Amino acid sequence: MEIIDSGEHLFLAIPKIRMNKHDLKMEQYHLHKAHPEKLQFQIYELNEYRRKSAKKAAIPHSHSYYQIIWFFKEGGTHTVDFKTFNIKKNTILFISKDHIHAFDNNLDVQGWLIHFNEHFFMHNDVDIFLKYNVFSSKEDPCYEIDTKTAQTASGYINIMREELTKKHLFGYEDIIRFSLKSLLIILERINQDANKTHIKFNSHHELIFAQYKNLIEENYQKGLSVAHYAERLHISSKTLTTITKEVIGKSASQLISERIILEAQRLLKFSSLQISEVAFKVGFEDASYFVKYFKRHLGVSPSHYRNQTSV
Repeated sequence: MEIIDSGEHLFLAIPKIRMNKHDLKMEQYHLHKAHPEKLQFQIYELNEYRRKSAKKAAIPHSHSYYQIIWFFKEGGTHTVDFKTFNIKKNTILFISKDHIHAFDNNLDVQGWLIHFNEHFFMHNDVDIFLKYNVFSSKEDPCYEIDTKTAQTASGYINIMREELTKKHLFGYEDIIRFSLKSLLIILERINQDANKTHIKFNSHHELIFAQYKNLIEENYQKGLSVAHYAERLHISSKTLTTITKEVIGKSASQLISERIILEAQRLLKFSSLQISEVAFKVGFEDASYFVKYFKRHLGVSPSHYRNQTSV
């Protein structure tokens, strides 16, 4: 085991511990995991999907793929990680992979549900788009679209559904891929208008930032330092922090800490693991230090947080 300095704290990087299936309160679902040769994309009528999934979809669960959920009508709620959203007319939810979410018990819902894996796309700009914009909003992955946008979005969905019936024809995957990209761009415009942000897809710094976020996602449980990530990216720690502050206004070490805390919150709320086991899962050998670390970031102890958010 190796002592790691992340820029904010010291802790021990340890191998991932095995989690008994009974420790988790939620399931994780996959898209064609046993058949990677299949098209990594699916689209459902929401009403049909909810009736088919019944109670299963109302239990907190996660996916190893992305979801877009479009509710046509007002009514009911949907929970994503730690927030419950009231559904209004033309509400769209963006569920990133590994986010924990749940439908309410209402099966009579109308809309669309789209599933896809990120490697369904082939281009760096779309890869950035998926991970770090509409699908990366921890605060608000939910917003409403106006009638004009809904009509445009419906057009792209109809094209994708039509192409799914033409699997014997040349280029059907590309038409689906480009239509989905176009749909995401239309929806991202609303996201940017709401947040007054302007993402530069061709920016070299944006690309490095995206690569850094991806490395964190793959390694946050290992206790790696900013210097280690910077070395992987072939830049200095100072340059990496300059980039993260430029792109998102946060230090490189802060992004590591946020991902660790997010996973700790999920495990505390949605699993029955002991505090010491949660500590191991997010890279701490010393449970008492994890408690101090968690409290320093959220202002409450892990046990108090669990009691507050128990489901």
